[in-house]
Amino acid sequence: MPIYRLSNNLVFPDPSLAEEDGLLALDGDLSPERLLLAYSNGIFPWFSDEEPILWWSPDPRFVLYPKDIRISHSMKKILKKNIYKISFDTCFRDVISNCSNMRKEEGTWITNEMIEAYCKLHELGFAHSVETWYEDKLVGGLYGISMGKCFFGESMFSTMDNASKAAFITLSKLLDEKGFVVIDCQVHTHHLESLGAVYISREDFSQMVKRAISIEPLKLFF
Repeated sequence: MPIYRLSNNLVFPDPSLAEEDGLLALDGDLSPERLLLAYSNGIFPWFSDEEPILWWSPDPRFVLYPKDIRISHSMKKILKKNIYKISFDTCFRDVISNCSNMRKEEGTWITNEMIEAYCKLHELGFAHSVETWYEDKLVGGLYGISMGKCFFGESMFSTMDNASKAAFITLSKLLDEKGFVVIDCQVHTHHLESLGAVYISREDFSQMVKRAISIEPLKLFF
């Protein structure tokens, strides 16, 4: 079946029509309106500079429930020692740029176009960053999208051991305190699996997102 090509209309095909690898559609744009529509339907962009904009909705989906964050004994010791300072939304552009730069050798999907699009979402109060500092130097962090009671994780980086893990654990605890339902991890990584992320079906994820987004109006949560 041909891949669906997006028009100028803000419409996505049903995620159930995605290819086996999760590819759902191509083209369109990275406007705030389209990105927010995509996330609210369990869809995210992932492409390189040489490709058109590609939109994905994999099945199964890899997620982490904030209440189920798994913290190793060694990580508990690191957090207890306060080696790192964690902050929120203090330097979003620096975080997303570091996420991009750390992956350039292997080929990054965080293109300049993506950086500008997500910085715009940050200005609008939907995209957020978590920063890890060591002696006033940014050494790790992550960014993602917050809608309702869902946090859609996008990427993380680390230049010191466990720096991104410290950011993720701190974020998970905060989201749990605020009643967030799920952190979308999109696809499997061993790093996220070690922290407690699990697979669920695309249908279950879609229904969860619809319920969680409707819990309260979209707003800045930090």
